[in-house]
Amino acid sequence: MTGKKILLVEDDLNVQLFNKELLEGRGFAVITVLTLSEAELAVSKHTPDAIVLDIGLPDGNGLEFLRKLRKTSKIPVLLLTGYGKDEDIIAGFESGCNDYLAKPYTFEVFLVRLKNLLQGVERLPDTISIGALNLDLLAHRALIDGNDLFLTDKEFSLIHLLVQNEDKVMEADTIYEKIWGQPMAGDRNALQVAITRLRKKLEPAGYSIVSLRGKGYMLAQG
Repeated sequence: MTGKKILLVEDDLNVQLFNKELLEGRGFAVITVLTLSEAELAVSKHTPDAIVLDIGLPDGNGLEFLRKLRKTSKIPVLLLTGYGKDEDIIAGFESGCNDYLAKPYTFEVFLVRLKNLLQGVERLPDTISIGALNLDLLAHRALIDGNDLFLTDKEFSLIHLLVQNEDKVMEADTIYEKIWGQPMAGDRNALQVAITRLRKKLEPAGYSIVSLRGKGYMLAQG
């Protein structure tokens, strides 16, 4: 583990300095930042081997940063946060974290989690396929029989979510919150527009987004 680069994204200076000193004492190279904007620069500049990420940060939500990161990177991420409810943990894993540790914690447990992350992280797939439909998660492209559908970011996020939940009905509110990152609050227009546009691109190739009244949407073939 000596020399592995760890990016600590933590706005609590006491926690940040505590973990930095102890990790450096174990041979890690540690990069520390206080905000998500600093984290984005650090990822591109240093290419860390792992990221320890807080959720509540001064300039945004760590889960939004994580979802954006997962569009282009498989760097293992440990969420280290004060949010410890079941729904918080579920949201963390759904956003793409590899492990989750709620505060308060002991350094020994944190260190074991981090080492396991570096040694045996489950690799995220580069692509997801359903029949002739192929999603390139790194390039953010959707292809059918090798033909690019030229989706917008929102359309790609929508088809990715539906593919991940194949054969499941996704409620409109859930879809909106996952893709737009906020409650729908009764405004379905943006979601309906995205679904209509995506349908037009999918249907010629034999795929459809089925609308089930009062339930939600699901992806179907044929």
